[in-house]
Amino acid sequence: MAPVQAQVLPPPPESGIVPEKIRDGIDLLINGEHYRHTGDPQMPLLWYLRDVLRLTGTKYAGEHGGSGADLVLLDGKAVSAIAQPLARLAGKAVVTVEGLAANDGSLHPLQQAFIDEDAIGCGYCTPGWLIAGVDLLRRKPHPGDDDIDQLPNLCRCGCQTRVRRAIKRAAAGKAGQR
Repeated sequence: MAPVQAQVLPPPPESGIVPEKIRDGIDLLINGEHYRHTGDPQMPLLWYLRDVLRLTGTKYAGEHGGSGADLVLLDGKAVSAIAQPLARLAGKAVVTVEGLAANDGSLHPLQQAFIDEDAIGCGYCTPGWLIAGVDLLRRKPHPGDDDIDQLPNLCRCGCQTRVRRAIKRAAAGKAGQR
């Protein structure tokens, strides 16, 4: 067997590459992950979520977000993502429908209640209903029909009665039970 020779690597050539300083931007937390937006500060949060981060659960609900399909939780409160320019979100925490489930994949109780009550029609409005429902349950742990009826969401499939049952099921702690 031939003896092993030590190999010495030559020193790397000098490089003229100098790293740039970190760009200024808007730092925010989305579904527990840190992001920095360095583009147009007036970009609506909805387009940042959908087009940049590819979080497509939040839907376009018109230029003023009237139907509730574009709701996200901003520091725990449901707001329209189309009405939130990124410039206003520095240091804020955003939760989208994708962020409702736990890290281990287990569903939020309201998500499970939506499944239990078959409260998903075509699915377009479902993310907004889930966000609005989570916000409502946080503010009012046992909401009545009037509380649920005041949510800003619209459904053209006619799922409102099943959504109401799902919210009440989650409030009662019966999600996942038959």
